[in-house]
Amino acid sequence: MNSNVTILSYNESLLRKSDVDLLKGPFWLNDTIISFYFEYLETELFKDDRKLLFISPEVTQCIKISPQPEISIFLDPLIEKKQANFIFFALNDNEQTEYSGGSHWSLLVYSRPDRNVFHYDSSRGSNENQALDLAEKVLKYFGLSIQAKFEEVPCLQQNNGYDCGIHVLSNTEQLASYAAHYGRIRGCPKITSDQRKEKLS
Repeated sequence: MNSNVTILSYNESLLRKSDVDLLKGPFWLNDTIISFYFEYLETELFKDDRKLLFISPEVTQCIKISPQPEISIFLDPLIEKKQANFIFFALNDNEQTEYSGGSHWSLLVYSRPDRNVFHYDSSRGSNENQALDLAEKVLKYFGLSIQAKFEEVPCLQQNNGYDCGIHVLSNTEQLASYAAHYGRIRGCPKITSDQRKEKLS
């Protein structure tokens, strides 16, 4: 079967055979798969919760590489549609402006109730600089300083070079469920290896 054939058209997401094949592993998940899952979380799993906002990797990358005055161009339309208290960003280490890519994913979460940005990195330290840069822009957008407002959260660590995307998806769903129920991010239990295995199966 042609690798470019469309397998699924879902709202704004279009999955091709080459994208779906990545799920067979062991492969690094691409922007398209993560965008699809974020859209699924927002339109299906948490469709009735207006406090949760999931930012696709493509938009996250635009925010990351844009100067501060332009951040509102990306965030204003998304936030105006919802009463977002919790914003999830799928972050990668790509520093190029011309194309998507990178080699590592991590999760950045802004929590309005906590007045804090939380970073979950399954290869601790790998995305620290990118996370700090993005966190500072997001906090400034909300009129906050990064001082004492950025937290690296201990989380389950990957044991290979390609599972970072699965960790992002698992952490996002767990944190979103916790935030929807408790109204905060801080205190969410760390995801376990058994939960991650369920996501892979």
